[in-house]
Amino acid sequence: MKQEIISVEASSLSKRDTTISILIVGVLFFIFGFVSWINAILIPYFKIACELTNFQSYLVAFAFYISYLVMSVPSSYLLKAVGFKKGMMFGFWTMAVGAFLFVPAAYLRTYEIFLLGLFILGSGLAILQTAANPYITILGPQNRAAQRISIMGICNKAAGILAPLLFAAVILRSTDSELFKQIPLMGEVEKAAVLDELIRRVMVPYACVGAVLFGLGVFVRYSPLPEIDTEHESEELASANSGKTSIFQFPHLILGAVAIFLHVGTQVIAIDTIIGYAGSMNIQLMEAKVFPSYTLFLTICGYLLGIVTIPRFISQANALRICTLLGLIFTLCIIFAKGNITFLGHTADLSIWFIVLLGFANSLVWAGIWPLALDGLGRYTKLGASIMIMGLSGNAVLPLVYGYFADTAGLRDAYWVLFPCYIYLVFYAVKGHKLRRWS
Repeated sequence: MKQEIISVEASSLSKRDTTISILIVGVLFFIFGFVSWINAILIPYFKIACELTNFQSYLVAFAFYISYLVMSVPSSYLLKAVGFKKGMMFGFWTMAVGAFLFVPAAYLRTYEIFLLGLFILGSGLAILQTAANPYITILGPQNRAAQRISIMGICNKAAGILAPLLFAAVILRSTDSELFKQIPLMGEVEKAAVLDELIRRVMVPYACVGAVLFGLGVFVRYSPLPEIDTEHESEELASANSGKTSIFQFPHLILGAVAIFLHVGTQVIAIDTIIGYAGSMNIQLMEAKVFPSYTLFLTICGYLLGIVTIPRFISQANALRICTLLGLIFTLCIIFAKGNITFLGHTADLSIWFIVLLGFANSLVWAGIWPLALDGLGRYTKLGASIMIMGLSGNAVLPLVYGYFADTAGLRDAYWVLFPCYIYLVFYAVKGHKLRRWS
């Protein structure tokens, strides 16, 4: 017999229940961040251990994030069938399978199996994101949604700061900088043995990650998270949506999904390429590994500013406009700013610090887009959320575009790919989110 899913209206939850729910979802966003942002160190690590080009190394991001395009709509139907909590459980268990696949992939040093594991990890994360993002958006007043999402962002990016550093601490040795220089000079047999040893260092960490993810699935299933009803609309909303027969009749949602596609692509380029860009300035991996953390730290600073100022001093829409404009300005500075400076103990070209500053510019873009795009969807909320999550495939596509231009035009000029992205994001922030009809 099919178990009935007991749902409640978000507005009926007590302050205590809402707070507990936010704390639990905050833990989920921490896990999202830990698993996602570890790619920043995996990309250069796999590039060395599997002897890859820039383009091939960014297949890490492609395999991980293309799963959002494939799995988002199926995820919405899964959530509709089993509810938010069981859906999150299945998401964690799917991620666990992907993490466990790293063990045979590392043992065989087979890049294709790593990519399959990353795809399965991303598929589980797609289920979780399809559940968690609309959940936190509707878990309280609409005009404070960006504030709640900012809190989730802090959890996500705090994990992002820790993940590359912890992963590097586990798999990298103090002598590796010298080893990486010697690898190209080695004979084939010696090189194969060294690369096998390098790549097998990920086996134990990912086996542990898989076990933790499986346990989290069980925890969420039996946690006090309430099921929130998104299937029933208020009379006013039902009247406004009475003529709607398709999710594609909500222009602000579809344009918002495109905005998410471009935003996440710019964000992952800023974080996942910065180590490679630092390498072009003769900064070794052991030193460069901290640059993603600098970028994410500034993202957290932006989130904290959003929590304090939204909606008391600034609206969600205006915060989005400011951040997208900053992204546009910082992109031009990456391209044109030149000259070595020493800052925080690093001697590097000035342009790399504008990549770090993109962390601040990107901070409130996600939090600004989600409530504006989901506004007024009513019974279409879960499907609308899945369309938005499909936009996360931008994390897969745009790094590859960057990687192609990095190989052909150079690492600095490749950052031109960010410019049209921010132009569109400014458009959505100013006008796109207001559109309720296509004509």
